[in-house]
Amino acid sequence: MKRLTILTAFLLALLSCSRPTEQNFDWDNAVIYEMNVRQYTPEGTFAAAQQQLPRLERLGVDVIWLMPIYPIGVKERKGTLGSYYAVSDYCAVNPEFGRLEDFDAFLAAAHQQGFKVILDWVANHTSPDARWINECPADWYERDSLGNTVVQYDWTDIAALNYDNKDVWKAMEAAMNFWMERGIDGFRCDMACEVPLEFWQEAISGLRSEWPDMYMLAEGENSDLHKISGFNTSYAWELHHLLNDIAQGKKGIPELLAYVEKDAAVIPDGATRLMFTSNHDENSWAGTEFERMGEAARAMAVLTFTLPDSQPLIYTGQEMGWNKRFEFFEKDAIPAWEENDHTDFYHGLIDLRHKNKALSEGSFEVISTDDSTLVFDRTLPDNKVRVSVQLRAPWKYEITAE
Repeated sequence: MKRLTILTAFLLALLSCSRPTEQNFDWDNAVIYEMNVRQYTPEGTFAAAQQQLPRLERLGVDVIWLMPIYPIGVKERKGTLGSYYAVSDYCAVNPEFGRLEDFDAFLAAAHQQGFKVILDWVANHTSPDARWINECPADWYERDSLGNTVVQYDWTDIAALNYDNKDVWKAMEAAMNFWMERGIDGFRCDMACEVPLEFWQEAISGLRSEWPDMYMLAEGENSDLHKISGFNTSYAWELHHLLNDIAQGKKGIPELLAYVEKDAAVIPDGATRLMFTSNHDENSWAGTEFERMGEAARAMAVLTFTLPDSQPLIYTGQEMGWNKRFEFFEKDAIPAWEENDHTDFYHGLIDLRHKNKALSEGSFEVISTDDSTLVFDRTLPDNKVRVSVQLRAPWKYEITAE
């Protein structure tokens, strides 16, 4: 039963042609790849990452999400290299990765090979020594009674921006516009839930007046990120933690179906949820999918590609079964890439997704359940995919399409 019956025997090179073309790009049906530029190659540069694009083309992913590429603050820096999310200048690139011209070359090559490229955008805060700290009025930042910038959580390497000041709104939108003018396709917005919905609404509306197809992904789960702000996609954090619990035997089919029903009631038509078994936060701080999910990791990945309203995500290294937590503030690169059975597995899921619109647009119907196996259909008038997943050991799955 542990197989993908749709085209898994095809050679990777032959399957790569199934990725959507520029003329018919379908964001809802796309698969996103999160690239950790620092750890992606031993060099950790745009130029080295550019050399890996043919491999991602063979894999079949559609969208490359680059983790923050901007200069990192020095003040209160964590570790040797610092956090990508402690941005010191929104309109420049981290010299660790190369020059702005190197980014432009990467972007041009990615577009030429059919990818969309989105940038990680950190609107909630900057580093405590960012350009705006010195160049802009003090009230651009949240400050305590002594006038010091404010940090959140244990993020001692950041300074929180003050969104009561509309000048911050204008400057943030202008910085986003800078990158749109360079040709990117949209943004993944870090901690979007910490920034006012009305800011996102204004910024997204303004940018889309010039770039109507701009894609916006919110790190947040509030449905108002779609209804008010206009994001295309938001995170399925609740589902992610539920999948971890199912893999660990703490929860099962009833809880999964309750989640699907509940989320369908709140997410608006046309919106999607980013579904994943790993990402940069989970990998570095909670552990790899193999640490958290063990032998269930592939069955959980199948669900992220087939549940309703899904926008599947693959994180750096998952396509080769990289079972290591990346250091977050240091260089900790994958030494060399290889294509193996993990590559085949993800490529099969991606190709299944591309060839079956029912997985992005079809209805969801539970066909049968027992104490361990869930069978459901995703259906359009001319396309049906049946998914059977055993949600306890030995974690079997089977997918058929017609």
